[in-house]
Amino acid sequence: MIGDRITYRMADGVRVPGTWRHAFIRNGGHHLTDLFIYADGLIDCWGLVTLEEFGEKLRSGWVATEIPEGAEASAFELASWTFTAPRMWLDPETLVAEIRDTIDQLNRRPDSTGRCLTAVDAFLADRTEEKRAAAREAYFAIPETKRLYALGDMDRKDWPLQILVGGVGGVADRRPDEKITRELYDWALSYFEERAEWAAGARARVPADGPATGVSPAIHLYESYPLKPSDDPGTKALRNEYPAAVEADGVTYPTVTHAYWALSVADPAVREAVAAADSTFSARNLAAGAERRQGWQESRTAVMTRLLRDKFTRHPEAARALLATGDATIVYGDSDSGYWGDDGGTGRNWTGRLLELVRSELYEGQSC
Repeated sequence: MIGDRITYRMADGVRVPGTWRHAFIRNGGHHLTDLFIYADGLIDCWGLVTLEEFGEKLRSGWVATEIPEGAEASAFELASWTFTAPRMWLDPETLVAEIRDTIDQLNRRPDSTGRCLTAVDAFLADRTEEKRAAAREAYFAIPETKRLYALGDMDRKDWPLQILVGGVGGVADRRPDEKITRELYDWALSYFEERAEWAAGARARVPADGPATGVSPAIHLYESYPLKPSDDPGTKALRNEYPAAVEADGVTYPTVTHAYWALSVADPAVREAVAAADSTFSARNLAAGAERRQGWQESRTAVMTRLLRDKFTRHPEAARALLATGDATIVYGDSDSGYWGDDGGTGRNWTGRLLELVRSELYEGQSC
């Protein structure tokens, strides 16, 4: 449960809700810290990562779910200690499952417990073995650490649920050596029937303007330097370094990066050199030491918008890659700029925001 542990980060001017939980980061020693989990699926474990990337952090031991005897640990500016007989509650699979549930909860959609209870309702409405098997599968999809509280009943815990999905002659998860009797099963049925009557009498609270919508999963565009175009480039095509020619003021540039930096400089000779640079890295370096044209800081966002529009209008494969992101938040990595990049959640992420704008325009063009 999230409870009152609510935080947020700003992405594209949008407030993305989040929460946090304790974890150990292994960086030299073990450091007690917080994992920040956000509704768009990004997790901050000393750097924003997707859920899939978080799994890699777990497998590498960066986020520790096992701590050896005698390991040293610290809580910054608070305490340090040495572990004796450490005992950890979660393995990597369970931790990922719990975080996946947390993301569902932040988006106000059913988590694994909610999906299990929906499957139980479906079985109670149509008591076939097929529906029971689906309910049983949904029960075991709940992280083991959370099953006990699936019904929200602090007295009986999940015991009625175990009996119901086990069925007469089956076994309950908590007592695998005992067969479920008809009497016990009938008791579980009556429990759920009474529960359904109570739920039917409770008033559902729905906002007058409709239910709240969730936050789409984020897509993180890490820095990359592809050397040639592709018919199926994936998200690499969304990077400004991707080799997709654009035109500005009658000049054709090999990439958006070449065009942006060329247009930024005041000296026409330097501009030509930047446009002809053999790589985006060279184009940026050539422009970095040159004088900026007058008013560049105020106009650069409009220039980038124009270049991105040209790129995705001119290159269908890049447009398909952008449209394939749906309505996801686009987090743009840029190690040189907190203006164009996300910079670990502290940057303005203008490139990501403009990509979302151009994506919306492409959708509008399709619907016309």
